[in-house]
Amino acid sequence: MGTPEVISSAANPLVKRIRSLGDRKHRRREGVFVVEGIQPVWRAVEAGWELETLAVVPEWLPESAANMVAEQRGLGVRVAELSSELAGRLTERDRPPGLFAVVRARTTVLDDLAVPPDGVFLALHEIANPGNLGTVLRTADATGAAGVILLGDTADPFAPAAVKASMGSLFAVPVAAVPDAGAFLRWAHARAVAVLATSGYAEREHWSFAYRPPLAVLLGSEGDGLPAELIAQADQTLRIPMTGTAESLNLAVAAALLLYEARRHAIGAPE
Repeated sequence: MGTPEVISSAANPLVKRIRSLGDRKHRRREGVFVVEGIQPVWRAVEAGWELETLAVVPEWLPESAANMVAEQRGLGVRVAELSSELAGRLTERDRPPGLFAVVRARTTVLDDLAVPPDGVFLALHEIANPGNLGTVLRTADATGAAGVILLGDTADPFAPAAVKASMGSLFAVPVAAVPDAGAFLRWAHARAVAVLATSGYAEREHWSFAYRPPLAVLLGSEGDGLPAELIAQADQTLRIPMTGTAESLNLAVAAALLLYEARRHAIGAPE
C-alpha cells in the first residue's frame, strides 16, 4: 500500500476536517466522528466499526499499535502521519494522543434492538451533557446492559466528550435513539419490558425492589429529571435515598447505582 501520507501543515484538508468534526452538524452531514487514543481506536477495530482514516504520531505509537495501524492500511484505510505539534491542534487534551481515527457512525434502530430474557436497558430522556452520556455508556458496558436508548433531544454519543468519556464502550453497547418518549414506551410495552422510572418523590427505595428483567431503567435530564407525565406511564417508580444536603446525584452516578442493583439481582445476591 506504499508509505503513509505525511502531513506538516495545519491547513491540510484532513487536519481541517478532523477539527470540523467537533461540530455536530458536520458529524451528522458526513456520518463520521473522531476517536482519540490508542485503546479506544483499538476497541473500534475489534468491534468491527468502519475506519475511514487514521492519523498517527509515529514516535508515540508502541509497536503493537503500529502493527495495528499497518494492518488497517493494508485493508485500505487511509493513514497519515502527524507531528506532535500538529496533533496538539486536534485535541483539547494536555498531551495529545498518538492516534486519531475518523470512524463511520453506526446506530441501532430501536425495533432491531435485541431483548434477551435477562436484558437490562438504560433509557435517557433529553440529557444534555455528552460527558455524562459517555460515562453512562462505560457503566452500561461494565454492567452488561443490553443497550442504551436515547429519548428526544439528547446529547450526541459521537461528540468528542462522549467518545472520550466512554473509553471505547461506545463500540460495545448498542445505542438506539427515538424522537420522543412515546416511541420508547410503545416499544417497551410490545416486548414486555418493564419501565422503571426514577423520582425523588417515589415511595419505594431502589434497593427494596425485585428487579425482574427484561427491564429498562429510565433517567431524566441532569437539571430537570423526568417530566411528571412520563413518570406516570412507568411500570414502577423508584427513589435513590439521600441524607445529605445535595438535591440530586450526578446522572452517571445514578445510572451506576441502578444498573449495578439490577445486576446484583440478576446474578443472585448472597443472603
